[in-house]
Amino acid sequence: MTPSDTDNATGTGPGSVDPAVRAELVRLRESIDNIDAAVVHMLAERFKCTQQVGHLKAAHRLPPADPGREADQIARLRTLAENAKLDPAFAEKLLNFIIAEVIRHHEQIADAR
Repeated sequence: MTPSDTDNATGTGPGSVDPAVRAELVRLRESIDNIDAAVVHMLAERFKCTQQVGHLKAAHRLPPADPGREADQIARLRTLAENAKLDPAFAEKLLNFIIAEVIRHHEQIADAR
């Protein structure tokens, strides 16, 4: 058990968490861990694809960034987030972070040529 598994879920001090509550916390945290792993693997796959895009762009002397595509992706992701009941502003921030990293990779690929 991890230190976070000793959460004070009953308000009566560490170690006094109802066993049913503790079991539910463990179950939920295992699900969260599995989702986190899936997110990491999906990001890795995404970056494999964007690396290929970076090589294609560099080979044809295309700019690392594509503001039109990025705007379309942000709009698309905001809609997906809304439909999934996820804060669209959060989804946009996440995608902007990912896009910035992709552009950085594309610049590195272009500079290496």
